Amino acid sequence: MAALVRSLASFPLKYNGYVRHRIVSSRSMASKATVGFVGLGNMGNPMAQNLIKHGYPIIATDVFPESCKAIQDLGAQIVDSPVEVAERADRVITMLPSSPNVIEVFTGVNGILKKVKKGSLLIDSSTIDPVVSKEMAKAAEKTGALFMDAPVSGGVGAARAGNLTFMVGGLEEEFNAAKELLSCMGTNVVYCGGVGTGQAAKICNNMLLAISMIGTAETMNLGIRLGLDPKLLAKILNMSSGRCWSSDTYNPVPGVMDGVPSANDYQGGFATALMAKDLGLAQNSATNTKTPALLGSLSHQVYRMMCARGYTQKDFSSVFQFLREEENL
Repeated sequence: MAALVRSLASFPLKYNGYVRHRIVSSRSMASKATVGFVGLGNMGNPMAQNLIKHGYPIIATDVFPESCKAIQDLGAQIVDSPVEVAERADRVITMLPSSPNVIEVFTGVNGILKKVKKGSLLIDSSTIDPVVSKEMAKAAEKTGALFMDAPVSGGVGAARAGNLTFMVGGLEEEFNAAKELLSCMGTNVVYCGGVGTGQAAKICNNMLLAISMIGTAETMNLGIRLGLDPKLLAKILNMSSGRCWSSDTYNPVPGVMDGVPSANDYQGGFATALMAKDLGLAQNSATNTKTPALLGSLSHQVYRMMCARGYTQKDFSSVFQFLREEENL
């Protein structure tokens, strides 16, 4: 078996325009080796906890030390910077807010690529510009590491439950090595194609999500103003053709559902600022590909307005509250 692994390790293949050696293929056999994790926010923290629950030793860092306490209490080792994570783990997952954060964590002074081990697998689950993912893959390639983009869908609830959907872009031959880890945090792990295609799928999904959430909020608001009970209206929508995730799983009207941000003054969940950021990525991609995205553009403007009106940190479903306030102006 060792000979087989060595033979795989020296097999050359083409990746990102470069000829590289398949030095990471044996990684799937090192099942419970230490995994690095950078970014322990609302999504990253429960994701890292699920890896621990599956028996993986974790070494992690976050710019906010208080974010590390929960997984430290579960036995994770906490270090001060991404470069220290990369020194001690050859599989590293990142979950960060934006493209600039990803660039800094990978290529900054204390970035992962400063001391990454040759053959390391770097999985970025942030939602960023597909162009940046491709740039990071090229930078990782120069160090002998492999970068894959694997953004997620499902929100904080799915992150806690371990049933996220991962959209993966990268070298197909290494997909199974990534899937081994991602399956500990999600029930759907989908290979999308080359680097950047995972991000492409994610920004398309979030554009649709924003459009449907605004539509659900407008519909619920109209029904309430017409005298309908919101729970009854939601029930009717969810047994009719208007049914969608925003209506049946993440309803934006307070009192309609338990366990969602609208039941908790829109705290937690997926921040309006992040939705505005993702819609900006979608609009950039639409512009670059000359793709009409009329409703996507309008949704982007709505969420930008919400950010300007103080909704930045509230869950994106707070668009219902925003619309209610707008009608009283």
